[in-house]
Order: sequence, then C-alpha cells, then structure tokens
Amino acid sequence: MKTKISGYHNPDDRKPDKRPVRKIIYDMVEFTENEGKIGRLYDYFMIAVILISIIPLTTKSDIFLFHVIDRVTLACFIIDYLLRLVTADYKYGHKSEFPFIRYPFTFMAIIDLIAILPSLKILDSGFKLLRVFRIVKVFRVFRIFKIIRYFKSVDVIRYVFKKAREPLAVVSSLAVAYILVMALLVFHVEPNTFHSYLDAVYWATVSLMTIGYGDLYTVTEFGKMIAIISSFVGVAIVALPTGIITAVYMNEVNQKKEEEKED
Repeated sequence: MKTKISGYHNPDDRKPDKRPVRKIIYDMVEFTENEGKIGRLYDYFMIAVILISIIPLTTKSDIFLFHVIDRVTLACFIIDYLLRLVTADYKYGHKSEFPFIRYPFTFMAIIDLIAILPSLKILDSGFKLLRVFRIVKVFRVFRIFKIIRYFKSVDVIRYVFKKAREPLAVVSSLAVAYILVMALLVFHVEPNTFHSYLDAVYWATVSLMTIGYGDLYTVTEFGKMIAIISSFVGVAIVALPTGIITAVYMNEVNQKKEEEKED
C-alpha cells in the first residue's frame, strides 16, 4: 500500500507541454479548445488595449499621454498581428496552400492592418482619417461572450433568424424599394428643399422609420401629403419584421417545450 507523503508530488503527474512553441502561441491568440488560462488572459489584455487605444480618439486635445498611449497600443497591435501571421498555418491547417499569404487578405487581418497603418509616421497625415477604423477592433470584445454559446436561448434566436431569413429579405427589399420611390417622388416635387437625390433618400428613410429628425422636411402641400403617406407606410413596414420574428420565435419556443415534455 502506497502512502502519500505530504508536500511530495509525483513527477509523473506533471505532464510537460509537448506542443510546439508556435502551436502554443496559436492557442493563445485564437479561440481554440486548448486556449487555457494564458489564452483567456491574453483576450482580456487585448480587450483592455483596444479600449484604451480609443481614448485618444474621444478628444481633440493634444496631450503627451495620448501620444504615449498611441505608441504603446500600436506596438501591441503590431505584435498581435505578427503572432497571428506566423501561426496562420495552424489556423488553416498544414495542408492548406500558402496560409501565410492567405491570412493577410482575411477580413479581420485587414481590420488589424487598418488599425495599425494610421498610427505609423511614415504615412501622410491625410491617412489619419483611417484611425476611425480602429474602433472596429472593439468587435473583438465579443470574444469574451463566447460563453453564450452554451445557452439554449442563443441557439433559438440564431435559428429564428435563419428560418425567417426569406420573409425578412422580402420585407427589407420592399422597404428599400419604397424608400427609393418616395425619394424620387419628393425630389421632383420639392427641388428647392432637396438639392440632391441623396438628401431625398435620407429624408425618405427617416420618415419611413418614423424618426423624423427635422433637419429636412417638406414645405409644399403635395410634399406634406407624401410625408404623411410615408409615415403611415413606415409604421406598417417596421411592424412586419417584428411580427415575423415574434411568430417564428414563439413557434420555436413552443416546439422546444413540447419536445421537453415528450422526453
């Protein structure tokens, strides 16, 4: 009979990590089954870096601290980009052709690059407008919500949108067509109010959605009649997707309940 000695650990219990270094890095920067604590800490770290990098964009003040933040976060983004690039073969599989060439042209890799390029001094100052696109990197925050995949309600909602995609597409097409027609009509009825067709499209959109910002509005009698009709139709068109989604959702929920009762 073997007795357990206090403070003693069997060397056999310590299983060394035999994964290649690049595989460890890949599991850290990407969401995989082997992510582990280091991967989660890396996620939290990058979320913090992304949020901090947005702080200088919220003000026009030229503060030295903001320049430091920009330099430090830029270094983090470059390192993150390079780590993902050097492990691209694990992302696509070793049998995939040219993974290191393929990765830079993926959507998120382009977003990463857009977040890096505007802060490089070698670029002209006119490219600083691209810094706005750094906000898109905030969408990586949703990596922290990967736990929601274990909730049944999320699967139900995903199924609802998948099942109702055809009627929703029809309603969306109807709304777009109506906006374009109403915009064309009011554009010719009130040429002095709407100087371009884009202005008319903007007015038709906010009227259809019954928002009505008040920055553009009709002034003639015929134009006001068009606005009234647009508002009424807008209520109906906006209500249609809500009714479709609600009907499919309730049907799916009731079906789930019946399946649970049968079990």
